[in-house]
Amino acid sequence: MRKHSVVALIGLLAAGAAVCADPLWAPKAKPARYTPPHKPHTKLADLKARHKGENSWRELIVDDRHLRSEYISAAPGYKHPKALHPDTREWWVVMEGEVRFEIESAQPFVARKGSMVQAPMQTFFSWEVVGNQPALIFDTNIAGARTLYTEQKDTPKTPGVAWLPMSFNNRAVGQWLHNNKPHVTFEELATRLDSGQLRGTVRVVEDDRGAANFIYGYNKKLPPLDPKARGHYHPEGAEYWLIMAGQIRYPIEDVGVVIADVGDVVYVPEHTFHFPRWWGDGASCRLAMNGFPNIAHLFEAH
Repeated sequence: MRKHSVVALIGLLAAGAAVCADPLWAPKAKPARYTPPHKPHTKLADLKARHKGENSWRELIVDDRHLRSEYISAAPGYKHPKALHPDTREWWVVMEGEVRFEIESAQPFVARKGSMVQAPMQTFFSWEVVGNQPALIFDTNIAGARTLYTEQKDTPKTPGVAWLPMSFNNRAVGQWLHNNKPHVTFEELATRLDSGQLRGTVRVVEDDRGAANFIYGYNKKLPPLDPKARGHYHPEGAEYWLIMAGQIRYPIEDVGVVIADVGDVVYVPEHTFHFPRWWGDGASCRLAMNGFPNIAHLFEAH
């Protein structure tokens, strides 16, 4: 078995995944093209430069058939109105600043850098930027998600959409399920992984139509780099990563090698070989997101 296969298997086994020993004949089309807003590597430094001098801005990063993610910079005092999603789960990663969340069925809390927050479907939420600094938030929801508001004044003006007062029968509040939690911090997960209390990939968000996995570790603990390694591909959907600590190295089919820093986003379409690896001297972490709770990783059989 080649070195890159060993590295990949270490990660899968640590996460409790089963490995199929017998080869399967799988379709492999040409790597999918990148269509706006998608790009292999979105650099946070470039976004900040583009919005220099602005406290409030938004940049759409992912908008495919499974998930939608955008960066939101919000000025101190900004309040997101009370709302809910009828059928989808939303989650946020706070990268800078302080944000006070109120989520139905949970006690209010203040989220800071490294906080991962979520609200299940049919559950009211609101948030407010507190403190004196703007907040930078990476916001994700299922593709096609809709928002219901408690106040007519908060509804956005959307061409072709009328807002009607409606009742909501049989609302299921706070269906967390699958060990989902309102608030998890980078520090607590990193500490538990470093101490051995947790091992492998940590599932932070699990939904029938989306997932976010906390993948933390050290390049120095991996086998030597094989520069020819292609890694794996996903046959039915894209995957993308928000870098939360250190650096991550990605060889991406038809793109080349990408070295991503904190706050950067790397996006790989379906049918595209890629091989993420912790990089640099210290701890590295990526939050991996895709449209499936347990996305298939296909490796070349040797």
